[in-house]
Amino acid sequence: MSLPGRFVVLIPNSTTYGISKRLSDTERKRLRGILDRVKPDGHGIIVRTAAENVTAEEIERDVINLVRQAEQIVELSKKAKPGSLLYREPDMAVRVIREEFNTNYRSVMIDDRDLFEQVQGYVAAISPELADRVEFYDPDTEPLALYERHHVHEQLHKALDRKVWLPSGGSLIIEHTEALTVIDVNTGKNVGSSNLEETVYRNNLEAADEIARQLRLRNVGGIIVIDFIDMEIRANREAVIKAFRDGLARDKTRTQVFDISELGLVEMTRKRIGESLLESVSAPCAECEGRGVDIDAAIVG
Repeated sequence: MSLPGRFVVLIPNSTTYGISKRLSDTERKRLRGILDRVKPDGHGIIVRTAAENVTAEEIERDVINLVRQAEQIVELSKKAKPGSLLYREPDMAVRVIREEFNTNYRSVMIDDRDLFEQVQGYVAAISPELADRVEFYDPDTEPLALYERHHVHEQLHKALDRKVWLPSGGSLIIEHTEALTVIDVNTGKNVGSSNLEETVYRNNLEAADEIARQLRLRNVGGIIVIDFIDMEIRANREAVIKAFRDGLARDKTRTQVFDISELGLVEMTRKRIGESLLESVSAPCAECEGRGVDIDAAIVG
């Protein structure tokens, strides 16, 4: 049995002791010192990536809550009949808060009173300093629905669009196939002012950062092939792949990236974690089975 918390995972009746390998050596050393002080007797602890730069007090508070939870499960097991439910993971909203919510977020807005109280209580217990950032959006008094007020539907459509614009006028074209995902980088409106190589290099740098973001946003998994615009200078290719890897470093999902080939292609894999955004909000077209081509119209034309 394991009980995940905000910053650590408690493994009751175990000697397991570990720290996320995604953290730097310096941070791992700091957390190991904290763990030596707060590790409960008779239980194992794994420190999560989310514990990066977190204070000893926050980690200790997380451990205490998990130990209390484990003790409650044990007490309940003594009274419960065989086949009874002793514990289940919290609702999706609480899990999202547990995994993602930190000081980088200005606020979390919830339009359901019961869920709001549940989430606020959880945050108050784990990170009291963030409790006031959990806000209730009252649908009975607000003129617009929560998604409409904050343009969530509009952002969702953008996250599903096959074309993504880059700041300088270039673009990405994202295509999903049964075997892999292909991302094509284009200069588009970004024609530059002087040196073509410099224009392409700057465009590819923007693309590298945006592709890393889009992979997280869309939860794209499996094999991914990226067609960057060809660069003649080797140092530029190395800088672009470094920028791409730096962007992927913020991704909690495991990735493997190979260097840019002579053709400007990057092959990579990203572990599949559930459905992609596209799969979760769409269904295959019964007419074209996902090919997206109106054959009759083409023949008539």
